[in-house]
Amino acid sequence: MSSLPIILASQSPARLALLKQVGIIPDSIIAADIDESERRKELPLHLATRLALAKSNKITNQIEQGIVIAADTVVATGRRILPKALNDEDIKNCLQELSGRRHRVYTGVCIIKKFNDQLQIRQKLVQTIVKFKNLTNQDIAFYCSLGEGINKAGGYALSGFAESFVIFLSGSHSNVIGLPLYETLNMLNSLKISTER
Repeated sequence: MSSLPIILASQSPARLALLKQVGIIPDSIIAADIDESERRKELPLHLATRLALAKSNKITNQIEQGIVIAADTVVATGRRILPKALNDEDIKNCLQELSGRRHRVYTGVCIIKKFNDQLQIRQKLVQTIVKFKNLTNQDIAFYCSLGEGINKAGGYALSGFAESFVIFLSGSHSNVIGLPLYETLNMLNSLKISTER
């Protein structure tokens, strides 16, 4: 089964880098352009799970056979879902919300194996708790100037300077970056997919 092509349903450089870190090189990368808007009263964990499944389903419908890996990461304070930052103002607002308090990072992962018109689906939701130090206006302005938070859920990238803000982290570190590696490899192994490529 390891001969099946692996497709990453994401254009996230962080997810690609995480997969490469454990020796998985996708045969192709296809962005799943879907509506990522949250539904009314939708909880953060439900949003992450729903979007990961929607992304993997969309790409699975476009291929004859293969392994589709999709994920969606959501950052939340309580029930409040923080946006994917599109500009400096978004980053500033997110960091002000996260300053000095705990927040949760949810990543929904969905892997679909399509072979001989048969589908095997694995889904997992992983949660990590993170606490930032109290951020000064100077901290926030400097971080905005780096541009690292653009297009990132919650307005920050843990793989960059924002890691220096973290005073507490409980759970998967790679989950906060965008793909929980332990769970992803277990899901691939459960589908009898060789991760030694």
